Amino acid sequence: MAIIVNLDVMLAKRKMSLTELSEQVGITMSNLSILKTGKAKAVRFSTLEAICEALDCQPGDILEYSEDGDMS
Repeated sequence: MAIIVNLDVMLAKRKMSLTELSEQVGITMSNLSILKTGKAKAVRFSTLEAICEALDCQPGDILEYSEDGDMS
C-alpha cells in the first residue's frame, strides 16, 4: 500500500515551476521537493490547502492511493 504524490503532474498541467509554487505557498523548496518525490512522511492540511489553492486543484489531484504499492 502506498500514497503516491502527483505534485509534479499538477505543476506540469498548470505550467508552474516548483520555485513559483514555493513563493506562492510560502513553503521552502526543499520541503516541496521532499513532498514531490514522495519522501514525505506526512503533510499538514494547511499545506495541502495552500498547494491546492495555488494550483487550483483538489487534494485528490495531488494524492493518490495505490493498493499494490506501485510507485509509478
